[in-house]
This record gives sequence, structure tokens and C-alpha cells, in this order.
Amino acid sequence: MGVEVARNRWMPVLPTDPSVAYLWSVAQDEVSDPELIAGYEALLSDDERAQYRRFVTAWLRHEYLIAHALCRLALSSCADVDPRAWIFRREEHGRPIIEAPLAPPLLRFNLSHTRAMVAVLVAFGIEVGVDIEDTTRGSDTMKIAQRFFSRREAQALAACPPEDRSARFFDYWTLKESYIKARGLGLSLPLGQFSFQLDEAGPISISFDPRLGDEPEDWQFALYRPSVRHVMAAALHRGARADLRVVSLSGMPSLALG
Repeated sequence: MGVEVARNRWMPVLPTDPSVAYLWSVAQDEVSDPELIAGYEALLSDDERAQYRRFVTAWLRHEYLIAHALCRLALSSCADVDPRAWIFRREEHGRPIIEAPLAPPLLRFNLSHTRAMVAVLVAFGIEVGVDIEDTTRGSDTMKIAQRFFSRREAQALAACPPEDRSARFFDYWTLKESYIKARGLGLSLPLGQFSFQLDEAGPISISFDPRLGDEPEDWQFALYRPSVRHVMAAALHRGARADLRVVSLSGMPSLALG
């Protein structure tokens, strides 16, 4: 007997509070139940389902499914919308946004995935970005930093003790990725034209080259460690609002099966 999403009205389970953002992270290997996997596939659009089935590599196929099911379930945790009903489109630089339904609350989201982990950030009425990275993947951190980071960031990274350098590199990298994703401009936005300051004693701050036309006080950033091998960064363009409370949630939102 096949698995279907329950046909009863989908109800949001999280407060629709504009002072709160919700950040989900899911370890892909925690999702293995065949019934749940079938239920998640049933959430996808026809195009998403076709893309999912085109993957030849099993872990890439599983990563795609978990990421896109998580996105739909996360949004429906914050709005009275069946998770199958969300319609997305891509902006000029590739950022996915909600095309329909657009009834209140006005949701913004961002999705990121890396080997073994996916993340989704949802907020109300503000642009957001999230990036998650596997810190065990090999990379020439100083070479990348000298090429792509601001001079201040590259110098700060070089001053780190060698044993801490890789971890700090990924802090910078995920923060920079989260910012450009929140801006929706992709890599057309030069990575060297904005700079993060990471001070263990204070909040994460950012500065901008005047050419970017952005204001540091409009932004809020945070770093997370969802596993021993992953780092995750969130960027929130809160504007004149006070700092938002970011609620970090681990695991898939519940899926009613019938």
C-alpha cells in the first residue's frame, strides 16, 4: 500500500512571529525509513520528482530529496499551506523564491546542503541566507583566502594558530556565502568587497566597500556547529528591526502520513 500525505488541512505548528527566524538542520543519514522516504517524494513537484529520479549516485539523490522535502515542510510549519502546494521560481542569479501562494505571512527562505547535512532558514518578511559546509573536505585555505577574501580577513586567517586555521576559514566562508545568498546576487557580488570581523568576545560584524551600497547595521549573522564536522552560518537582513531570535531546530519537521 502506497504512502500519501494526509489530506486533512495542514496547520502551522510554529508561531508566525516576525521577531523570530527558524533554522533547520538535518543529517541525511538519519532519514532512512522507506515509508518516510516515499512520503517525502510525494511532497515534490513533478519537476522536482523528475530531477530526483535523474540522479545516478544514491547519496546525491537522497541529499536532493531531503533538502527539497525539508524546504516544503519547514515553510508549512510556518504557514497554513499544504507542503505540496508551494510553487517556486528562480531569480536572475539562481536564488529560489516562493512564487505561490503569497498569502500572509510573507515568508522568505534559503536552502543549503553539503555532504551528509542539509539546512533551511525561514523568516517573515526579510531576506535571509544560509550556508552549511563540511569542514573535513580538503582545501588550501590560505590560497583561497588570499584570492577571494578581503585583505583584513586573509590577514586574520594567517594570524590564526595553524591548528585553528581550517575551522576559522570555514567560519569566514560560510558567513560570506550566507551573505551573498541573502542578497540574491550569487558570485556576481565580489567576495573581497565585504569583510567579517570575528571576535570571540562579541557579536559577528561586517563592513562593506562603498561600491556595495549596503549598511552593516542592517544585518545580523550567526554561526552554528550542527555536527562535529559541519559549520553553518545564517544571515538576516533585518533592517531597522531589533535582532531576531533564531530558533535552531534539528531533524525533519513531522510529516502526517495516511
